[in-house]
Amino acid sequence: MTDRKAQLAANLAQVEERITSACAAAGRKRDEVTLIVVTKTYPASDVRILHELGVRHVAENRDQDAAPKATACADLSLTWHFVGQLQTNKVRSVTSYADVVQSVDRIKLVTALSAAAVRAERELGCLVQVALDAESGERGERGGVAPDGIEELAAAVDAAEGLRLDGLMTVAPLAGPFAGRQRAAFDRLMELAGRLRTGHPAANMVSAGMSADLEDAVAAGATHVRVGTAVLGVRPGLG
Repeated sequence: MTDRKAQLAANLAQVEERITSACAAAGRKRDEVTLIVVTKTYPASDVRILHELGVRHVAENRDQDAAPKATACADLSLTWHFVGQLQTNKVRSVTSYADVVQSVDRIKLVTALSAAAVRAERELGCLVQVALDAESGERGERGGVAPDGIEELAAAVDAAEGLRLDGLMTVAPLAGPFAGRQRAAFDRLMELAGRLRTGHPAANMVSAGMSADLEDAVAAGATHVRVGTAVLGVRPGLG
């Protein structure tokens, strides 16, 4: 086993132990929570090692990094999640490899994703990104729609050809009433997800929690956690 594979295996084991313990504490089954490893800034070789170690869900937040990496790993059975703020001029590229876009936060993006998915003859899973730091009608500092905009966006996704409404995503806010209160933020997201499911019962995916706060997300009821640093290590600086 290479040094890098041994390092990733050890880190994955620690994260797995955290998720398992969090599920036990919350009275949940381990298989109710899917681990997505966020591989941004790391090479395709790490993605290949992660696949060897059993990882099946990976996430990226920049198309210019993700597209070549997805191509290099096209032979692997992976589900690719796009989690970054997405500009419409990158939609066609992202739609070529992503299975799920977790950062849908405006109607214009829904329209562009639908057109690209139809052109590529693909069905694209979509999560509405919720900004718990945004006022009505605004977008959050790190993307996302204010809670009162969820239903309009969800209905647009649901009606759009080539798209599938999968649920909600959030990033714990750095400002506003939920700043520093991750568990409260994730509880609020679960409340919003419950409301969404009354009109869209199949939209049962809730993506929340990262390396520092995955336990809070699991306790609240998240179905997917996005973990990068705890698996891959401290990220190299971007130029």
